[in-house]
Amino acid sequence: MKVLFFDLRESEKPFFENKSFADFEITFFEESLNKKTKLSDEQFWDTDVISVYRSSILTEEILKKFKNLRIIATRSFAFTHIDLDYCNKNRIAVLNIGQYCERGVAEYALGLIISLTRQIRPALNDIKYHRVNPKNYEGKMLDNLTIGIIGCGKVGIELGKIADFFGMKVLVSSYKEHPKFERFCNVVSFEKLLHDSDIIALHMPFETEAYQIIGRSEFEHMKKGVYIINTTSVELIDIEALYENLKSGKVKGAGLDILDSDYSKGKTKYLGHETMSTKKNEKITQKLLELPNVLITPHIAYNTKDSIEYVLETTINNIRDFIKGFYTNRVC
Repeated sequence: MKVLFFDLRESEKPFFENKSFADFEITFFEESLNKKTKLSDEQFWDTDVISVYRSSILTEEILKKFKNLRIIATRSFAFTHIDLDYCNKNRIAVLNIGQYCERGVAEYALGLIISLTRQIRPALNDIKYHRVNPKNYEGKMLDNLTIGIIGCGKVGIELGKIADFFGMKVLVSSYKEHPKFERFCNVVSFEKLLHDSDIIALHMPFETEAYQIIGRSEFEHMKKGVYIINTTSVELIDIEALYENLKSGKVKGAGLDILDSDYSKGKTKYLGHETMSTKKNEKITQKLLELPNVLITPHIAYNTKDSIEYVLETTINNIRDFIKGFYTNRVC
């Protein structure tokens, strides 16, 4: 089976160097797949499987060049970078990675929380310019704070357990019920979570009905001095309203692991997906980056050695399962 593997990262190479894949003929590309990608006529005709990351935007224009494509295996939970309508019409299976690296993402969220509540970024910036003033770095103890977690899947559960260990009061608002919640948190209404939380952490997958679940109205119901954490999707929050509330002081700080991986290249654009580098958000994103009480990172909460190996192993197993007739992690 012929596989074209795009978006190959340096950290992924050891996985393939140390394992045997006799059932696949894999051709690797470090670049993303786009309309400028140069492939041979044979590759367009004979390729059975394409594996990509979110930086490859698979439009109909690109996909229709592949005459016998059977499977697209994305190495991500998100799949908005793939034209699913085209895939459905042309019987191309799309496989993704289920929720993964839950502990890693939860630990990263905690890292953002500690960095914000202990004023680490301002202190680091000031020490560079020899203008240290300890009065400016007064922080807060976690065991005096209430964290509200919106969405309590595996990541939310992990963050809740960690927060509970640190002595925080944990509130959860989730459309799912889970017996693990009751061990360390209080399940409350969305409105109560907004009103009572010192820290609000978003850990729900983006779906259309959750578009800007945190908007101007929601900010009005929050405490003054609240912290916002989002490691999921820019579409869950109105970032213009976030900026306004940061400037006014209503929001004390924000940790956002939602910047596009290709933001610096100014080219990231997903199908039906709103990113921080699209024209709609680019100017406000730049303003957010300039604020000392905002931490923005390029969607790396999952990025650990363990997670990378898990993603690659799952991608290969997804393809093998589909060939055997099992639809593991099939999107369409």
